[in-house]
Amino acid sequence: MESLGFDFSVQKLTAGVDEVGRGPLVGNVVAAAVILDPENPIAGLADSKKLSEKKRDALYDEILEKALAWSVASASPAEIDELNILHATMLAMQRAVLDLSVKPEYVYVDGNRCPDLPYPSEPVVKGDSKVKEISAASILAKVVRDREMKVLDAQYPAYGFAKHKGYPTQEHFKALKLHGPLAEHRRSFRPVRELIEE
Repeated sequence: MESLGFDFSVQKLTAGVDEVGRGPLVGNVVAAAVILDPENPIAGLADSKKLSEKKRDALYDEILEKALAWSVASASPAEIDELNILHATMLAMQRAVLDLSVKPEYVYVDGNRCPDLPYPSEPVVKGDSKVKEISAASILAKVVRDREMKVLDAQYPAYGFAKHKGYPTQEHFKALKLHGPLAEHRRSFRPVRELIEE
C-alpha cells in the first residue's frame, strides 16, 4: 500500500469506509466500515474491483474473522430517489460507521468527501488502493452487494442481474424496455425515469 504522505499507523483504532453501487440502475447502495486488528494482519487486501470474485469471497471471510470490528449498511432505492445518489451514499456510509461495535478513533473514507460522523475523519481519493482498512471495506461492500444482485436475479431471471449487477449495460436496457422497471429500480435515474414517463 502506498502512503502518499498519509500516516495511516498513527491511530490504532482506524476505520476505513467504502461504498459500492452508485452507478447501477437497481438495488441498494451498500457501504462497509472496517477496523482491522494490527495483531492479526490480512494479506492480499486491495481495491475490490481489481480482485477476482473467488479472491474477494476468500478475503471477505477472512475480514469477518480477523477484523476488530466491521459493519455493512445500505441505502435503499427509495432513499436514493428521495435524497439523490450522493446523499444516499453518505447516509449508507454514516450508518456503516455508526453500526461498528468498536468506536474508531479516526475514519478514512474513500473518495473526496466524508459523511457526517462523530469521529475525526478524512477523505482519501482512490483510498481503496492506498489504505488497507478502506480496501477491506470495499471488499465487504462489493461481496454483499453482488450477493444481493444474485438474490434479485433468482427472483427476476429475465433481467440478468447476476451478470451485470444492475449496471446500465445493453442487456439491462433491453430487459428494462421489454419487462419494465421493478420496485427495486431507482426511479430517479434517467433511463428508468424515461421508461416510466413513456
